[in-house]
Amino acid sequence: MTEDPTLDAPGPPAVSAAEPGSAPGAPSPGEPDAYDNRRQVLYWRLLSRLFDAEEQPALESASLGVVEDIGLPSALLDPGASLDSVVQRHPELAAEFDGLMTPDDDGDGSRDGAAEVRRAALVSKVLLNVFSTGSGTVSAKQLARWQADAGWLERAMGCPPGGLRGGRAAGSGLDAGGIGPELAAIEGDLVGRMRLREVLADPVLAARLTPSMSLIEQLLRDKGNLSGVALANAKSLIRRYVDEVAEVLRTQVEKSTVGELDRSVPPKRVFRNLDLNRTIWKNLTNWSPEEERLYVDRLYYRHTVRRTTPQRLIVVVDQSGSMVDSMVNCTILASIFAGLPKVDVHLIAYDTRSIDLTPWVHDPFDVLLRTNLGGGNDGPLAMAMARPKIAEPKNTVMVWISDFYEFDRSQPLFEGIEAVHRSGVKFIPVGSVTSSGRQEVNPWFRERFKALGTPVVSGHIDKLVHELKTFLT
Repeated sequence: MTEDPTLDAPGPPAVSAAEPGSAPGAPSPGEPDAYDNRRQVLYWRLLSRLFDAEEQPALESASLGVVEDIGLPSALLDPGASLDSVVQRHPELAAEFDGLMTPDDDGDGSRDGAAEVRRAALVSKVLLNVFSTGSGTVSAKQLARWQADAGWLERAMGCPPGGLRGGRAAGSGLDAGGIGPELAAIEGDLVGRMRLREVLADPVLAARLTPSMSLIEQLLRDKGNLSGVALANAKSLIRRYVDEVAEVLRTQVEKSTVGELDRSVPPKRVFRNLDLNRTIWKNLTNWSPEEERLYVDRLYYRHTVRRTTPQRLIVVVDQSGSMVDSMVNCTILASIFAGLPKVDVHLIAYDTRSIDLTPWVHDPFDVLLRTNLGGGNDGPLAMAMARPKIAEPKNTVMVWISDFYEFDRSQPLFEGIEAVHRSGVKFIPVGSVTSSGRQEVNPWFRERFKALGTPVVSGHIDKLVHELKTFLT
């Protein structure tokens, strides 16, 4: 920083107690608000720490005075202290971090200066721990600590831990103003700075790793160079991640993946299907007042069989380097739909080659191990593999997940897509399938899909789940 921030940031005298008889921190006529001064000190220190690794003694001293004066622990100013550590020593702070950075409704518009200063101190700690990651090699312990701190930031923004970066909270529907991609980028940088192969070769270090999209991407890219213990630990991490995401997506899919009751099928006559209320109502004429007993001539049962129509779902996923998170999410999603009755799921992945992963569609873990992430893409080649799978166009949905940057193959791919759409297939183009909802689609394709009446689905996985459920139920 070229200027000394202490010129504008008041030192300890500005954060002293207010005059007796006045509200704490209330400004005298013509004097600056002491609460504003205190917040300014804390935020100046935050900026200084983020952009300059060297400590500014004046700011550190003033910030310590502010923190101690408002009754917060000095550990909030320790860059080496994780948020888990702070909360473990001061458990009363845990509740304050939840929703800390969500919009406040002041009601009558009044301000609570003391609360604002306290909030500034807590916010500064969260932001500094997450966005100041240093440089150099990263250990498994450092990555685990950052992931935990990022979880506290997500909680502060009203999301569950992992809700902005994917993982177990994928599909939460939250993007917190687009910060998710930034967190994912930081995490990816940390993973890239690890000696991942060495960490995986040590079971103790590998156990410290928490599965995340960035880590899974790196594992999938490097799996060909792993063997023995390292490969086993990599597979274990991928399996954990797949299971966590599948748990969330399965819940979303199962909420409404049923059709209408099929009354052409007689109800199954078992006790759990007995419609007691209807049985009593229909037999009321058999009531004997003298005996105070109801004689039942007929039992009535509920219909539980649902009308389903066999459907074919063809999922085509671009597995080039820019579509890694889509590949992971769609592989898991395809396996969930493949587990539904009367749904015939086919899965194709492509870059410059195409591979039919349908035989393994029920096991996303196995599918991911068979993919080869990276490289370019050849959409027409994938279409040539997908079209023979269309048996009954009116009964088929084709989901195509890609950024659609095909360059000289754009026109042939679009012509193939247009032919499939006109045959009666429900074609759903998806820009990407992520938990943050970020997507990037070739504008050339976006305009043509819109004109075709098949606009690109939002990149958020919730939207794709909704579209598929609507068609398949």
